[in-house]
Amino acid sequence: MRVLGVDPGTIHMGYGVVDETDGELTLVDYGVLNAPSGDPIERRLWRMFEGLQELVRGHRPDSMAVEEPFVVRGPRRSALAVGEARAVALLVAAGQRVAVAQYTPTKVRSTVADYGACDKEQIREMVGLLLNRSLNHIALDASDALAVAICHLRHAALDRLIGEQDVEAVGAKRRRNDRA
Repeated sequence: MRVLGVDPGTIHMGYGVVDETDGELTLVDYGVLNAPSGDPIERRLWRMFEGLQELVRGHRPDSMAVEEPFVVRGPRRSALAVGEARAVALLVAAGQRVAVAQYTPTKVRSTVADYGACDKEQIREMVGLLLNRSLNHIALDASDALAVAICHLRHAALDRLIGEQDVEAVGAKRRRNDRA
């Protein structure tokens, strides 16, 4: 399964592509889409839209995992901007017919690092350990996006496991009923 993880932003949007095969994670690509901070919001969002479209066309992910905005008590303006950037990612996924999953920052951190309040540097370090490479040199936006992708892969694997157990349980119940 190939997942494109997205850490939305209107100036810096992190992305990370991770493959999972038989429980093994493989780093495919990562980076940051950038837009000039002085540009109007609509131009920055369009730039992010075009960049994500290229990534989806080039990497052909099975799904896209997008981090939901983290709302703090401070200015709501930045939370709204992140929400707009998130909407761009969702539109790209819908337009390219890619399944979407969304995760809160706490869910991503607790899934990847087993601690929902860790900082971005700790997430980058854990992502490097999980992908078996040093990522200390990459942008935090990119490592956050990789963490979102890994979070989705772990939850998808758990969902598959639960689904298989449900199928086995139904089969066992049918076998018991057939014997009765």
